[in-house]
Amino acid sequence: MNAFIEELKWRGLYADMMPGTDEQLNKEMTTAYIGFDPTADSLHIGSLIQIKILAHFQQHGHKPIALVGGATGMIGDPSGKSSERNLLDEATLNHYVDCIKGQLSRFLNFEGNEPNKAELVNNYDWMKTFTFLDFVRDIGKHLTVNYMMAKDSVKKRFSGEAGIDGMSFTEFTYQLLQGYDFLHLYQNNGVKLQMGGSDQWGNITTGTELIRRKAQGEAFALTVPLITKADGSKFGKSEAGENYWLDAKKTSPYKFYQFWVNATDEDAERFIKFYTFLPKEEIEALVEEHQTAPHERKLQKKLAEEVTIWVHGKAEYEKALKASEILFGRSTAEDLVSLDEELFLQIFDGVPQAEVAKSDVLGSNIIDLLSEKSGFLKSKGEAKRELQGNAISVNKEKVKDDFVADEKNLIDGKFLLLQKGKKQYFIVKAV
Repeated sequence: MNAFIEELKWRGLYADMMPGTDEQLNKEMTTAYIGFDPTADSLHIGSLIQIKILAHFQQHGHKPIALVGGATGMIGDPSGKSSERNLLDEATLNHYVDCIKGQLSRFLNFEGNEPNKAELVNNYDWMKTFTFLDFVRDIGKHLTVNYMMAKDSVKKRFSGEAGIDGMSFTEFTYQLLQGYDFLHLYQNNGVKLQMGGSDQWGNITTGTELIRRKAQGEAFALTVPLITKADGSKFGKSEAGENYWLDAKKTSPYKFYQFWVNATDEDAERFIKFYTFLPKEEIEALVEEHQTAPHERKLQKKLAEEVTIWVHGKAEYEKALKASEILFGRSTAEDLVSLDEELFLQIFDGVPQAEVAKSDVLGSNIIDLLSEKSGFLKSKGEAKRELQGNAISVNKEKVKDDFVADEKNLIDGKFLLLQKGKKQYFIVKAV
């Protein structure tokens, strides 16, 4: 078996391939592509598997091409969708394409003179001058409507399985446009293989069929599974349904790190094979070590470390690790005070806060600060009771009723972190 396919299989990243794909990969350096739809100004962790497949492909000596769908993004892929996607205007789409190109360049090697260096392409470059009449005459005639209707992505929409009956002509043409991308790259870039998620099988094989009929050539398809959590729920979204983005401005490296470190034991065993480049022997040893002491969460920590460094770099990983230690109590007040405003607010995102005059923050005793100055506690009486019960902390350290804050207590020169018990936090911002 081909080494690249063998790697995908042991990692659990293999779904299907056309006959002859492994022979093609064994025969010569092969050029393959994966498409990325520009639906936002950043990719999210749902795209990491596709990026990783291209990276593995390059590491095995083959040439990867990342296609950004500047043209197909104007339509929207109906595969797995229950409704039509809102169409984007051209200026927005171009902005998204530029952002995604910048992200992809971080994960693949586009430099040097190696024959397998990666390439980035945008299908708008070859579609923008293709007239509708030329397209239906030169491309549309090669595939029958019967062939296109037989695809699962189309059948599900027409049968009502996907939650809506039918689809527009716009979405119906998507597979033909994606098929033409494959044909264009086959003829102009020497691409012989398209890869993608298992939901893309129909679109990819439309391309191989178009190449066979129009160019009398042979091309191949390879798909990877769609990733879900072990319980079957959707992977890559928060409980509130928000995406975890690869752009640090949209999802902070700290929050990104927390996503991976909070994986269940069962998911961590799968994800460390999916999302890291660690070799098989090291992963097997990690899994075995984790199973003997699962409470130490070594597997989750290694998973979070590897993926955060891959996406955001070592410096951001170290900041995320420090922030995590602060939040979960394995740090000192000095560690907390050393944080900058941005990271501090990321760690305590959603914690209520109040602005208090700096003279009151530094000049008030803790009872006044907890109650009438900040409003954290309802009354001085409650503040006294909680202090007597040893339930109050300032900057994660227990305080008594004689505590008065000074400049050295302020986080980034402006914040105090008040805490009642283990979980009830409140931020005072000195203004």
